[in-house]
Amino acid sequence: MADLALEFIGENRNDLFPDVPIVYFTSSSSTRRIPNSTGIVAPVDVSGTVALAAALQPDLQHVFVVSGAEPADRAFEGVARSQLKPFEPKLSFTYLSGLSTRDLETRRAALPQHSAVYYLIVSRDGTGENFHPLEYVDKIAAVANVPLYCWVDSAMGHGIVGGRLKNQTIQAVAVGNLALRVIRGEQADSIPLISPEVTSTEVDWRQLRRWGISEARVPAGTLIRFREPSAWDRYKVYILGAAAILLAQTALIAGLLLQQSRRREAEEQVRGSQAQLQTSYERIRDLGVRLLSAQESERARIARELHDDISQQVALLTMDLELLGSADRHQSEKLADEALIRAQEIARSVHDLSHRLHPAKLRLIGLVPALKALQREFSQSDTAISFTHDNVPPTLAPDLTLCLFRVVQEALQNAVKSGRAPHVSVHLSAGPEGLTLTIADDGVGFDVAAAWGQGLGLISMAERLEAIGGTLKIHSKPGAGTRLDISVPLDVLPSADSASV
Repeated sequence: MADLALEFIGENRNDLFPDVPIVYFTSSSSTRRIPNSTGIVAPVDVSGTVALAAALQPDLQHVFVVSGAEPADRAFEGVARSQLKPFEPKLSFTYLSGLSTRDLETRRAALPQHSAVYYLIVSRDGTGENFHPLEYVDKIAAVANVPLYCWVDSAMGHGIVGGRLKNQTIQAVAVGNLALRVIRGEQADSIPLISPEVTSTEVDWRQLRRWGISEARVPAGTLIRFREPSAWDRYKVYILGAAAILLAQTALIAGLLLQQSRRREAEEQVRGSQAQLQTSYERIRDLGVRLLSAQESERARIARELHDDISQQVALLTMDLELLGSADRHQSEKLADEALIRAQEIARSVHDLSHRLHPAKLRLIGLVPALKALQREFSQSDTAISFTHDNVPPTLAPDLTLCLFRVVQEALQNAVKSGRAPHVSVHLSAGPEGLTLTIADDGVGFDVAAAWGQGLGLISMAERLEAIGGTLKIHSKPGAGTRLDISVPLDVLPSADSASV
């Protein structure tokens, strides 16, 4: 295996060992290829760090460039002066080169605002004292009053904010790969020089915090190192787990509260339904008692009429017929006339009683003539009854006819007996929506809410109408008369081709 020389130089030399292949590294952008050699070319990027400083410090005005007294240090200063000229119209540059460490520390501690320090390299100061370049970075950072920047990645963690840094690891790996190729037998002259990308923009998160530089100003693609994980970064899993548990508990509690609310509503509805059922039960029971009482009263009334009127007239008729058999001819004719008159009265009384129980002639004469008959019947009292009608069909369903007849009959009885009304008007009309019936009087009136349920009249009217789909509205108050508004839907009416009943 051939011998190999590795050089990391600024100028390429092969004078001492012309036969030994050399793998070298240079930072010069213009490199003269020497015989029997290969290497990498990686120029120092000084301007990129200043561009980063201007982005992080928008108010930046002054840049103080620090370098040492060693010739190599001054060579870096020359590179910096060349690359930083384009920034001079906007920024002022002060080169602190070859100063003693004490003088540099004194000036470094009192730099003006809106400034930054750019550390190039110091391996020897102005007094001839030698330093490791990274030790000198630590000295400068210890007395810093403005942010400090550099161009090489080894300075990260020594107090610099960051920069466009040369990555020495990538650089060493690239040189090592070339050396391996030569060791494996490739001719150095046959391996071209390479220029790998060995720089990257990096910042120190801790120094950003130290100098109050907003992380939002860090350019995109910049590597932020030494970032301390936040509570979110550290405990994100636990926070998300706790939040999920909290949300689940909240949803469960909300569901329980909703279920409790719905249960209360259901209980309220059940209690309301129970109250309505109890009210309906009491109403039905009361109605049943009153119906039985009314039935007994009606039976007693019919019995009285049969006994006091018809039975007595039949008894008198019997006596007249008995006298007729023993009377002379003149008396017989007189008794026969009286018996005939009495028989007619008995027949009329029976007819009136039957008509009050069930008006069978409704089917024969229809609703309007039956209501006119009611008008004539009730007009015999001290109350004046008026009846008008519009467009009422001559033939109506039997249930509808009987319902409206009973309603009018009950209303007239209430107006005459209870309301003591001087005048009552009844109007019946048919329209597109059905039949409407209005009964109004100028009687004494009554309290509708207080009177409802006290008697069978209002209840019977309402229930009759409800059975055929009709409605009843009662308007009355003491001293203001009474008006009943009754309506029957159109679908209750018979069709045009319905058979007459």
